Amino acid sequence: MTAKAPPAGGPRMFHFSTDAFAERERLSAWRDAVGRSVINVDIEPTNPETFRAEATAYLMPGLAVLFAFSDAHKCHHPRELIRDDDLSFLVAPACHFTASQLGRTTDMAPRDSVMMSNEDVGSVAVAAGTQFMSFSVPRATILPLVPDLGAVIARPISPDNPAFKLLMGYLGNAKDVQALQTPELQQLVASHVHDLLAVALGATRDAAEIAQGRGVRAARRAAAKTFVREQLRRPDLRANTVAAHLGVTPRYVQMLFETENQSFSEFVLTERLGRAHRMLLTDPVLTVSAIALAAGFNDLSYFNRTFRRRYGRTPTEVRAEAPRAPDNA
Repeated sequence: MTAKAPPAGGPRMFHFSTDAFAERERLSAWRDAVGRSVINVDIEPTNPETFRAEATAYLMPGLAVLFAFSDAHKCHHPRELIRDDDLSFLVAPACHFTASQLGRTTDMAPRDSVMMSNEDVGSVAVAAGTQFMSFSVPRATILPLVPDLGAVIARPISPDNPAFKLLMGYLGNAKDVQALQTPELQQLVASHVHDLLAVALGATRDAAEIAQGRGVRAARRAAAKTFVREQLRRPDLRANTVAAHLGVTPRYVQMLFETENQSFSEFVLTERLGRAHRMLLTDPVLTVSAIALAAGFNDLSYFNRTFRRRYGRTPTEVRAEAPRAPDNA
């Protein structure tokens, strides 16, 4: 049950840690700074004397995302803390938990997720200390797309739900707030999240077809880019490698990048050159050839040629511009 975002402007970030307080003050600090000011819940820790929690929230129009750790606890959403009618999601705690709302109580397995209604009294009990994600969206964005939202509340969402898996990877990018500095970009991300949610929750056929063309494609493109950046060192990194990872065809991967007026191979080359450039400036120990290999180039002459075309200087010239550490006296 996360906080609502401001109507306009850049994304706001909120961070809280009980470690900043004396042990006797931690629980009251969490209740005041987070529970009643940000996420509109009260908390009942299993062990109040040793309670620890940490949370970072990113807030933007149409979407609020929270990354958190907490010791075992029960969260209550009482009537006096009902402030909106948003839909909130607790995502993939690594322990058993229980969700109660609308007269039903459901035991959840580790890595399950659950949707809760902010306009109704409810509670979630987490059995052990765990890291998790939570996010909320306006009910009005999902209600027209999913015919019976009430049937999904306080029910488990499987970690194997394909659309929800895509959504989790997409939401992970919310930490990169530097990429979301305009209201237009923030609204685009929120719209993609709404599309993926609709598919995951059982959108009508027409709504699902629209969402597949917007949110699902955007999430797969983000997942492809993340995989490429993680695998840049591989000289055999090609569209079929990414396609096998995503469970799609190589042609589909190519199409994901073509929508941004850039081919897959152009994206990979740009990322490799960017990594090499950063390493040349920040790692004075590695040789130019070692940096080329680390960025995925197995042909040094090709690396030198494409690097000079991109930056107007050779790798050696860029290395000479790197700041030098002061000599020890």
